[in-house]
Amino acid sequence: MRSAQLTRQTLETNITASLVFDGKGKSDITTGIGFFDHMLELFARHSGLSLVLRAEGDLVVDCHHTVEDTGIVLGQVIARAIGDKRGIRRYGEATVPMDEALVQSVVDVSGRPYLVFKAPIRSFHVGDFETQMTEEFFRAVAFNAGLTLHMICHYGTNDHHVIEGLFKAFGRSLKVALSIDPDNPDTILSTKGQL
Repeated sequence: MRSAQLTRQTLETNITASLVFDGKGKSDITTGIGFFDHMLELFARHSGLSLVLRAEGDLVVDCHHTVEDTGIVLGQVIARAIGDKRGIRRYGEATVPMDEALVQSVVDVSGRPYLVFKAPIRSFHVGDFETQMTEEFFRAVAFNAGLTLHMICHYGTNDHHVIEGLFKAFGRSLKVALSIDPDNPDTILSTKGQL
């Protein structure tokens, strides 16, 4: 079973996460930021990754450190659980409609971290979540998990819908990329022999 756990403690945050690639998508998440908890729950459900995550941060300042550091920890725990990437499909794509919004996530579990984020968000907050942190979160995940990640909002006017669509699409694209190819379960999908 592919799984990993990690604790990261700094002067700004204390975060513990455990992740299991079991296909059930169960979650138990507390970050102190209600909307962010909900987005992480959606990610777990749509990715099929079971996730337990506890984050304590300096929310008296703002949510920046908590959200970004959660992205760092989530990316690192994903990387640990993947291991040598043997047998994975490597690439995944998902396009998700969320009411008036249409968003897309395309991922390559390449070991070469990169983020393209084209999802204009108009408001400063959705609930207690600072919307500018959406891009920062996905950058932290991509760079710490070693993902090439392209996230695009084709259109949409409600920021809640856009952000929710991004988390769902990311989960669904990652589920495809991390799934084992039954035709090549012992192969690393690269002419280099490693990812």
